[in-house]
Formats: sequence, structure tokens, C-alpha cells
Amino acid sequence: MPDSHPQAIAMNKFAELAAKYTNNDVKIQVFGNATLGSDEKELQGVQAGTQEFYIGTLAPFSTRVKEVQIWDLPFMFANTKEVYALLDGASSKKIFEKLEPTGVVGLTWTGMGFRNLSNSKHDVRNLSDIEGLKIRVMANPVALDTWKTLGANAVPMAFSEVFTALEIKAIDGQENPLQHMYSNKMQEVQKYISLTNHVYTPVALVVSKKFWDKLPAADKQGVQKAATEAGLYQRKLLDDGDKDVIQKFNAAGVKVDAIAPADLVKIQEKVKPVVAKFTPQIGEEFVKGFYAEIDAARKAAK
Repeated sequence: MPDSHPQAIAMNKFAELAAKYTNNDVKIQVFGNATLGSDEKELQGVQAGTQEFYIGTLAPFSTRVKEVQIWDLPFMFANTKEVYALLDGASSKKIFEKLEPTGVVGLTWTGMGFRNLSNSKHDVRNLSDIEGLKIRVMANPVALDTWKTLGANAVPMAFSEVFTALEIKAIDGQENPLQHMYSNKMQEVQKYISLTNHVYTPVALVVSKKFWDKLPAADKQGVQKAATEAGLYQRKLLDDGDKDVIQKFNAAGVKVDAIAPADLVKIQEKVKPVVAKFTPQIGEEFVKGFYAEIDAARKAAK
């Protein structure tokens, strides 16, 4: 993320807090702007112990830790309150437990935002408008199947390559949270945004097990406290920023459209087979438990 993004601001806060809570035993240097490479490359570094911390999507682990794919299922959440309840719940803790054998220790889950669709061709207000658009998606099977089912030409690509691909018209569009788009200057290469809120993408702050196992217990406690507080801070920054980012897009000449509820229902119906297809792969019991947590959060809110 660039320095202006809530994630970059929160990670600078994480470094500050980690130093404070460990009496300067743990000093963290933050690298933004994809300086250390793609998500895949960075996670490999964390596994190998050549990079100590990483924050971002866990999508590159989806083939090894199948439960990670739960976050790619479309249209699960009605609002961020439900999302945050799940990020702090049993299912998310279980994903961290499954990660440990890969050499990665989970510290905290935090927000990134609901994903929305942008493109340079035309308004997307209904299902037929998606047909034929060449859309960059994350390199995971659920996202690929979702957009193919909706009629798009889905292209997996590292995010660090997306801006250039949009600039040279190698692809028509992409889908990401609004602040993520704005911070990465999508307004310079995209003309239309459709508020689909189709998937909520959380990010995880993780640490290399090789590094973690060397830390004294007191330092582990300090780093964990710093991670938890920084994660909550990132959520707040995202929530506050979502309130004005649409105005920023409009001022930059990007047309932002809501999708009519009736048209959104048609899109949701279209992707139901994707959920049915991947549920057995993710794990019937895990998916059932995840949806039960969403239902509990929804009832609690009422």
C-alpha cells in the first residue's frame, strides 16, 4: 500500500507500538508501495524467515489452507459490523491455527473493505453489463469462478501489475475496496465504479514462525498487543475514510453508480452455484460454522 492508505498508516503505528511495548527489543521497519514484491513473494519470505512480518490477503495460501477461501465466497455480509464479528470469531482463529504448519503465525485480522467493481468501458448497472469485460481478479479459484459465472473475462494478476495493465488497456477493469482503489490512483485509469459490495476482503498481520520462536515471552506479548491495537486502528481508519472516498472519486471524474436492488438480486442468484461448488472444497462443517457466526452477529445487531 502507498503511504496514504489506512493500512500503511496502521502499520507505522504497529511499528511504534511494538517498540513501546517491548522496550525497544523489537524494532520494526515498514516497507510500503510493493517494495518487497507481491503478496506471494512476501509470504514465501515470511515462511523462509527472510522477512519477519507481512500484512495482506492470505489468498496465496488458499490451495494449502482451504479454509482461507471462505472469505472469497460472494455476498455473505450485509455490513462491516458483521465482518468485524467474524474477524474476531472462532472461524478466523481456526484459520490461523491451520496456518502454523506452513511456518506462519497469525497475529491479528483486520479490515480492507468491501470489494467493488471498476472499469474503463461503461456503466455496470445490471448482469448483462458485466458480459465480456476483461477484469483482473485475485489469483484464487473462487474469485475466478465468480467472475466467469457473471460473464466476465477473468484475468488473475498480481496487484502490483494492475495499474500498468489498466493504463495500457490490457485489461478493462478490476475489483477492490474503494479506498484501496483511490490510494492506488485507479481514478487515473478507470472511469466507472459500481457499488457491488460483492466480497469483503480482510487482511491478516502474520509473523514468521522462525522469528517468532526466537522471541522471549515478554516480547511476544508486546508484539501481539501492538498488532491487536494496530488492527483495530486500521478498521477505524477504513470506516472513517469510506464516508468521503466516493466524493473524491466524483471530483476526479469517476462515475460511481449504485446497483438497483432488483438487479443486485439477479447477480447474487447467478453466483449461488459458485458457493455450492466450493463449499465441499472449503469444508462443509467449516462453512456451516462460519455462516452460523454471521447469523449470530446479525441477530445480535437487531
